[in-house]
Order: sequence, then structure tokens, then C-alpha cells
Amino acid sequence: DGIVYDKLAINNGPNSLHGGLKGFNSVVWDLNKIDGQTVELKYTSADGEEGFPGKLDTTVTYHLSDDNEVIITYHAVTNKPTVLNLTNHSYFNLSGQGDPSVYDHKLTINADYYLPTDETAIPYGPKEKVEGTPMDFRTPHEVGERIDEDFEALNFGKGYDHTYILNKKEENEPSLCARCTSPKTGIVMECYTTQPGVQLYTGNWMTGNFVGKNGQRYPARAALCLETQHYPDSPNKPEYPSTVLRPGETFQSKTIYKFSVE
Repeated sequence: DGIVYDKLAINNGPNSLHGGLKGFNSVVWDLNKIDGQTVELKYTSADGEEGFPGKLDTTVTYHLSDDNEVIITYHAVTNKPTVLNLTNHSYFNLSGQGDPSVYDHKLTINADYYLPTDETAIPYGPKEKVEGTPMDFRTPHEVGERIDEDFEALNFGKGYDHTYILNKKEENEPSLCARCTSPKTGIVMECYTTQPGVQLYTGNWMTGNFVGKNGQRYPARAALCLETQHYPDSPNKPEYPSTVLRPGETFQSKTIYKFSVE
């Protein structure tokens, strides 16, 4: 809109990642409501926080359904034009506590295209077909089957760390985005979302320094993320679905992680 703002907080090479030096994952949210199997959290981001314009009021609702679903609903409004791309960065290893990797997990992603990235993990150029590449998860493949192939996208990310453009029919209705299974436990996780993309991240930069339950350390590729979202770097690429939020508009999205056993 012709207004120049100070540079965003830089925390990942030359880029601003995960909301900056102190993203929404590192702030204290207020408990807005708790009711049985539902929790609603609220956070107000001040105008200029991490360099972003506008006072942003955000609520996130987590609901555990009777159908073994974790349903995450996002809602946000602003008093100035801003950009917003909310997601969930939970790590999953469906084989359970103590399992060292997700190499044997079988993954399916409902996407014909992905976004290639440069060495700083920023998408460049047009979308590319997954067909004929190790990025193709349209049919089930083990995560570790092709992760170390000599392929530019995998070389830059040290594995999978890319946005897939989802095949969607209804823009505002959750549709199946991915399915992941563990052969050791038979646990199945299906991911549904209203978002246009999903970032597959295979924990390539995990170092084993983080200690979890029972002293378990988490090395590289010990878990994976399915981060439903708009495409990275959307504010700089007008051909992407817009992440601009203006006063009077409401940002809303929904993601569902559904669990079962086969």
C-alpha cells in the first residue's frame, strides 16, 4: 500500500522464519476458554511486533473429537493491513517413544506440484511437477526411500523441507491433504485442511540436543511435520495465494489430524 516498514527480524540466514526472533510459538497465550474436550487460546500481537504492522488479535482452538481427531481452528483480525500465515509445527513419529527415525513411515500427499527452493529454503520460479522425482508422494512411499537421492531440492534442505500445492476442490472446506502410517504400530494419521499447501519437513536440522521423555534425544529425521499453510514468501510473489489481511477481514483456517489403526 505504499508504506515502508522497518525490516522484519532476521533469524534464518537472510530471511525471517516462524514469525521472527520470538514467533507465536515462543509467547505466552491467554487461556480464553476451556470446555470439556476444547481449549481456546488467545494472543494479541502489538503493532510493530517483530516488524509486522498492525495489532493482531489471534485465537487458536484445539478440540479433541470422539472420532480421534485433533481439530485446530485459527481466527485472526487486524487493525492495519498485515501479512499472516499461521500453521502447526508439531512433530510426529507414529512408531512411538524411543523410535529413532521416520524412514519406514509410509506417506501419501495429495499434490501434483511442489515449490522448489533456493539454498536458503525460499521458493523460486514456478511450481514443478512431482511426477518422476523423489518429491512424488501421490502414492504411498517410505519417507526414507528417496530422501538421500542426489536431487537439488533434497540437497538444499538436507531432506524434505518443501511446500506441496494441494489438489483441492473446495477452498474453504477441509480436504485430505496427507496420510502417514507406521508399519511398527499400525497407527494411521490423516491430515485434512482448508489451506492451499502443506510443508513436509523431515526434521533434517534436529541435532539430538533436545531431550524428551525418559531422556530420549531426537536426532535428525526422528520425526516429521505436516505444516498446513499458505506458500512461503507469498508477500513477495503476487502469483501465490495472498497472505495479506486487512482491517474488516477475518483470517480463518482449519486443520484436522485424524488418528486410527490399520
